[in-house]
Amino acid sequence: MKMWIAILGVSLFLWGISFLFICFRFTRFFNNRYNRKKQLLLGFSSGLLFVGGITLFFSFVNAVVCTIYLAMIWAICDMIFAFMQKFLNFNYKYYYAGIMAITLTSLFFAFGWYFNHNVWKTEYNLTTIKGISGLKIVMFSDAHVGTTFDGKKFKKYVKMMQNEKPDIVFVVGDYVDDSTSKQDMIDATKALGEMKTKYGIYFVSGNHDKGYYGSDYRGFSADDLSKELMKNNIKVLRDEVLFFNNSFYVIGRKDYSEDMKLLGNRKSIFELTKSLDKSKYLIVLDHQPVDFDNQRLAQVDLVLSGHTHGGQMFPFNQVGKWIGANDLVYGYQRLDGTDFIVSSGISDWEIKFKTGTKSEFVVVNVK
Repeated sequence: MKMWIAILGVSLFLWGISFLFICFRFTRFFNNRYNRKKQLLLGFSSGLLFVGGITLFFSFVNAVVCTIYLAMIWAICDMIFAFMQKFLNFNYKYYYAGIMAITLTSLFFAFGWYFNHNVWKTEYNLTTIKGISGLKIVMFSDAHVGTTFDGKKFKKYVKMMQNEKPDIVFVVGDYVDDSTSKQDMIDATKALGEMKTKYGIYFVSGNHDKGYYGSDYRGFSADDLSKELMKNNIKVLRDEVLFFNNSFYVIGRKDYSEDMKLLGNRKSIFELTKSLDKSKYLIVLDHQPVDFDNQRLAQVDLVLSGHTHGGQMFPFNQVGKWIGANDLVYGYQRLDGTDFIVSSGISDWEIKFKTGTKSEFVVVNVK
């Protein structure tokens, strides 16, 4: 918790510096037209309009992100044009550095909006020496239903996943959020429950599924969510193990937030696997990618996670790994005999842009 408070503090500090920077840069559009006092007034008004507009259409969190990125891109453009002016003797009638900064930032976030609000398939092909005769898994995480799509639009993505003809489907946490309405939760769950599979659909919780602000805030509780999932034939796993076709186990873990004793506790991976037949294929569903060493030592075969949103924003994709919050931010990694896959998620939480990754569901073929 202290780490995230520190990150919040640093982010707000950077936003403050960035806001002042862009306000002063906006004044350059008014050079030679007004006196200095009026330039500053117009510059700060432009900065406030920029932040206020993004806050109005999205949120203050998104305004913070956009301000920081505009400041970074603007600083780079200023340096490029200053270099060209000093060493290449270019002179400019207009403030092209500012025009380019605003244009590039707009394009950057336009692409980020597109990659966040559309969904792609990412496929992995894995092999094992264990006796499992072909298993096709569809997995998605971080739907945060109601952020980039509502419950009804979710049907479109369910159809995309159904077209893969999966043997089994895993929902790996953060299916809903505090901003998810009860009706969206019901609509999405009904659509998901209509999928046809060989072995069924299985769900593990993420840190957002229980809600941070209580059931009154969003209109339903974690228990209401579980009941709706089970009503639609979606099995909820809470530190539980299931065995299929005499060939593979599915181990559904409680979220790491419970391990931190914020919301409860969860069993260790060693407790969950100690009585299992290790000659069979072991699949672990664990929302947060934070327990790789123990899962490797427990000799599980495949771990599926989400939570990170793929690092979200370029060039800070790997911050979660750098600060020790995640073992892997995105993609595939093999440690000893264990395969780890971390998805960027099918949607998003608060920031409405993905510039370092894209929204996805995952297909895993095990042979």
